[in-house]
Amino acid sequence: MNINILVKLIMDQAKEKGFGTRPEEISVAEKIALIHSEVTEAYIAYRHKKFDGKDCFAEELGDIIQRVLHLCGIFNIDIEKEILKKIKFNKKRKWDCHKINENHT
Repeated sequence: MNINILVKLIMDQAKEKGFGTRPEEISVAEKIALIHSEVTEAYIAYRHKKFDGKDCFAEELGDIIQRVLHLCGIFNIDIEKEILKKIKFNKKRKWDCHKINENHT
């Protein structure tokens, strides 16, 4: 299975549940806010070391991806292509890993 197949499955579910499948059927601001709320839920689950069961870290990460892929489907974005393009760009980027991770140690 690839990402674009997941987008199709998510769009099928969105149609069935009435979540919107076209830009004029949704509020982009609301969809982005919902993604943000899922990120917050993932952070809370991680902080509480909740790695299994309902509302666990992994499940919340799945919710984030589903909401992002829903937006991709609505706007017909080939997210697989965009991710691969970004990976290629990042290969040439210079990173200062010490600064990136300085608050983690």
